[in-house]
Amino acid sequence: MPAPNPLEIKLHQKSQLVEISYADGKAFRLPSEFLRVYSPSAEVRGHGPGQEVLQIGKKNVQIVAVEPVGHYAVQLRFSDGHDTGIYSWDLLYDYGERQQVMWQQYLKRLADAGASREDK
Repeated sequence: MPAPNPLEIKLHQKSQLVEISYADGKAFRLPSEFLRVYSPSAEVRGHGPGQEVLQIGKKNVQIVAVEPVGHYAVQLRFSDGHDTGIYSWDLLYDYGERQQVMWQQYLKRLADAGASREDK
């Protein structure tokens, strides 16, 4: 079942949170680091299962622009130059619903790899 359309999307510059309010009454606050490390781009996801690329050193990444893509998505531009992911309304809704679990999975993958969220 597709996610409801968002009513509002706001980028809070100071906190670097993207706030999304949906027609079903749900609202999510997604940090820029979370959105960057879970970018839907091939650069991050790879071209198939098991080809994901662990993103390290993204703790201080910022969103510098939010650009609409038709009536179904946004493209985020990040301070580290990454700008190839298209974040559909369905994807953002899913990320909002699963944010805590996804974040813990990311932290575990970092720890298992001996990597850090900090910039090098």
